[in-house]
Amino acid sequence: MVIVDSSVWVDYFRGAPTPETDWLDRELMRQRLGLTDIILCEVLQGVRDDGLFAAVRTELLKCHVFSTGGVDLAIAAAEHYRMLRRRGHTVRKTVDCLIATFCLEHGHTLLHADRDFDPFEQQLGLRVIRP
Repeated sequence: MVIVDSSVWVDYFRGAPTPETDWLDRELMRQRLGLTDIILCEVLQGVRDDGLFAAVRTELLKCHVFSTGGVDLAIAAAEHYRMLRRRGHTVRKTVDCLIATFCLEHGHTLLHADRDFDPFEQQLGLRVIRP
């Protein structure tokens, strides 16, 4: 399954044409897409208009939403962060560590537009869509 990161959803709902949003628009009805509860929160917290909030929520909930909380994921994400930092890559956001670790642990591919995921791809083997 392809997990779509908030960096892509935000551009998609804003109508910003990027290689990632073009891929998402093309594949939305063709592939099984998912997101995590954390991604759902990130996208929805940025929607200011109440009507738009409801519309975005409805669209996102058409995808499979994975619950990501828990001790095991938290520890694994911290271990990944520490390993990457030792190798000279400091990931700026804890949320990105959780999302990348979730994808790695469950064998999902990630569609993103955020450079914080690059070390996970280069150093840990995170599979990503490169449109």
